[in-house]
This record gives sequence, C-alpha cells and structure tokens, in this order.
Amino acid sequence: MSYDLARLPIQSLLRPMSEAAVALARLDERIARSPVGEGFLERSHFLDAHASLWVDGELVHLEDLVLHDALRDIRAPTHELTIARDILKTRRRIAAHAPAWALSSPGLASLSGRPWAGASLGGDGEGLPGGEVGVGDARAGVGELEDEAEDGLGDAFAAIDAVLARSGVAIEEAKKPGRARNAPDKDPFVYDLDWDEDERLEEWQAVLGRTQDLPPVLRAIVALDAWNEIAVLQHAPWLGRLLAASVLREGGVTTVGHLAAINLGLKAIPVDRRRHRDRETRLLAISAALTIAAEAGLKEHDRLVLARQMMMRKLEGRRTSSRLPELVELVMARPLISAGMVAKTLEVTPQGARRIVQELGLREMTGRGRFRAWGIM
Repeated sequence: MSYDLARLPIQSLLRPMSEAAVALARLDERIARSPVGEGFLERSHFLDAHASLWVDGELVHLEDLVLHDALRDIRAPTHELTIARDILKTRRRIAAHAPAWALSSPGLASLSGRPWAGASLGGDGEGLPGGEVGVGDARAGVGELEDEAEDGLGDAFAAIDAVLARSGVAIEEAKKPGRARNAPDKDPFVYDLDWDEDERLEEWQAVLGRTQDLPPVLRAIVALDAWNEIAVLQHAPWLGRLLAASVLREGGVTTVGHLAAINLGLKAIPVDRRRHRDRETRLLAISAALTIAAEAGLKEHDRLVLARQMMMRKLEGRRTSSRLPELVELVMARPLISAGMVAKTLEVTPQGARRIVQELGLREMTGRGRFRAWGIM
C-alpha cells in the first residue's frame, strides 16, 4: 500500500501542471467577479456529481439527480442515484467549511464515516466537523459558527458535533431492516473484510503530509493518484477526487467557495490513461483533466452570462412584484427545474409555475408530456 514519492516525473509534469494552474486561476478569477458566480458554483456541484458516477462506470441522468435533490422524484431512486446525491451533498459540505477542514483529522474522519479520537474529548474546535459522520448536508450558518468558535465556543460546538455524529450513526444503524444484533459490521459478499481502511487512510494521510512543500496543483495530482493506488475506501472511491479539489482550495489555487469540478475533466480522459500501469501516464492524465475541467468551466460560465443577459431583457417593463427575477436566479442555480421546484421556491401554484416558465421562454429538456423539466441551452 506504500506510495513512492522519490521518483516523481517532475520534468514531464512541469508544463501540464503550469497550464492547469493558469486555467484554474482564470476560472476562479472570472467566477469571483461574475453576476452568475453563485449560480455557477451551485450548478458545478450537480455537474461534477453526475460526472463522478460516469468516471466510476455508472450512469445517472442529470435530471433525475436534480429532481431527487429537490425531493421531486418521478420514480424510485436507484442505488446509483443515491450515491450521486451523496457526492452532491459532500461537495456542498466541503465547500461550506473552511478550506483546511476536509484534509484535517476531524474532517477526514467525518467525511469517511470513521470515528475521530478527538471527538470523545470534545475536540479542539478545528474545522467544525459539521454534524453527522459520513456524507451529509452542508449546514447553513457554518460561517456564523466559525465566528463564534473564534470567541471561545469552539470546544462547545465540537462537543455538540461529536454527540450529533454518534447519534447519527446510531439512528442509521437502527433504520437498517432485519439486522441481527450480533451481525458483522460489513457484509462479506459486498466488502473485503481484510481491507483495513483505517491503515490505508493513515498511509494516504502520510503521503499527503510528505507533499506539504510541493506546489498545490502538483500536490493535488499526487494526492489523487495516491488515493487511487492505495484504494483507501471500498465504499467511496469518489471521495479522493473531492479531497484533491480540497487540496487546490487549501493551496489558494481556487477561492473559498470554489471546489474544482475535477470529475468533469476526468470524464474526458480515456479510462486506459486514467488507470494506466505507468504512474507518469496517470499523473499526466490527471493534470490534463484539471486543465479540461477549468476550460469547460470557462465555457459554461460564459454561456450562463449570455443566457442571463437574454433573460434579463425579458424583465424590462415588468411590475416590481413580478416573480420572474426570482425564477431567473433559480434557473441560474440549477441545470434543470420542474414545475414543482418553481412552485415551492417562488410560492406559487403549479399552474402559475408553468405559466411563468413559459413567459421566460425556457426550453423543455425531457420531451415528456408529464414530469417535465426546463433549462437553458
């Protein structure tokens, strides 16, 4: 499980690494000054979660993920859709915390669903684990809690988080149907019982620690390759890609709210390059994926800006009480919207929701007569 850092192909990586850093910096700067910046970041969560399933060889329809997240499912959610929503929630959770939280000991323990030794002692308040062990929702008001933690309440909030985490684990275990009290923690038909995830996670953390002095982009590339090679978690291989994005965020390549959509870039890389036996080929593939993800983000951002300008023209001369401006913001923040989502967000009837969607001139994306969804091209 050891990962050798002594023979990294630095010379081969210098140019691709620099190109990735420049592209990511350009995207981050454009988002920071954009009127659609917040909407772009929210949409990127959906797009990256959707692409993550693709990278792992699974397929989930983007419209199903959007509707499932809004609790507007049109069919029973599949196992793959549940995983996609876990990825979506984890991205939001990481983005809502401080940049260093995901890579800290409490953050890694919380995200990977493992107990943290400091939780039983009340913790030191670092990072604010965020409520439940494992993948979960990013809580609103994290910024306020962090401000209060600076005033000396960090220990109290860390202790509360630890209690909530243990309670969450107990509740989830109690919800599992037909589980005997003396049953093993993991099903041997699903998991390799000899797979020591704690040891593998410690090995990956050691690799991350040894890369502390490397440039952030190179450190993210190595961290992702090491995660894949060590194969840390059986149930969540996708977490390593989010942690690599967190490395970029912690290193200042991307700003606090911007979690790079690495999966969008990896989706464009052939699988035989991503999983090649030669490490140099894999590292070059990851660096190329970062550049592709940033360039795709720039194109998506420009597309959203143009779409917003066209929709804002339709608002000229409208009453001040019109709900169309709120609908524009909702469209900017979601790849797709349904009549139910519009009705709930804008507090109108479903009939009224369909009417104002038509007024805005959105395109119907599903081709269905029922359970339709609209978006911008």
